[in-house]
Amino acid sequence: MEFSRKVKIAPSILSADFANFGAECRAIEDQGADWVHVDVMDGHFVPNLTFGPAMCAAIRPHIRGVMDVHLMISPVDQYLEAYAKAGADVISAHLEAGPHVHRTLQAIKGLGKKAGLAINPGTGIEAVPYLLDLVDVVCVMTVNPGFGGQKLIESAYDKVRALRAMIGDRPIHIEIDGGVTNDNAGALVKAGADVLVAGSTVFKGGSVMKPEVYGANIAALRAAAEG
Repeated sequence: MEFSRKVKIAPSILSADFANFGAECRAIEDQGADWVHVDVMDGHFVPNLTFGPAMCAAIRPHIRGVMDVHLMISPVDQYLEAYAKAGADVISAHLEAGPHVHRTLQAIKGLGKKAGLAINPGTGIEAVPYLLDLVDVVCVMTVNPGFGGQKLIESAYDKVRALRAMIGDRPIHIEIDGGVTNDNAGALVKAGADVLVAGSTVFKGGSVMKPEVYGANIAALRAAAEG
């Protein structure tokens, strides 16, 4: 997983066909997806319940590239090893998920995985400078986590710009998760993002029987992002 600031499209399988995840993962990669984003929700930290490590392990053989696992769960530390063993390449934990986020990031790195730090819309970034040496991805939540299909919160642009300045030349991705569309992708990249998580924007209108729709959606989003 080489570092590059080139725009990466990471479709969220929260918007995929739950009965056909393996084929869906293959289809989006074949149609140009860079990462496959897996939103793990526990019904406690966020008001929804989605996937566990067994599902991640089941889809891993169908993903050739990066499996990006976003843990919207609390507590989080005791589950890190399970998701690492399930084949995650990136494991992101929330700044708000527990009192010892530094230790959480250390544990992810200790498992040989890329460490992501996810931040909710209402959380400031004051703690981020103290964590940058352990972070490979900063995942900026641009909607309140828990459900897909929400509208991007406008204050996110200022947060992304501040993070971009804070990160400087460090090899750290800024990932946007929530409400990404063709209308805002360019502004998000201009602000400093380089990984765009998109659910309905990618999956809308397509299926494993019509994967070319995924390809057209991904191409349109990438074109909008790259300006």
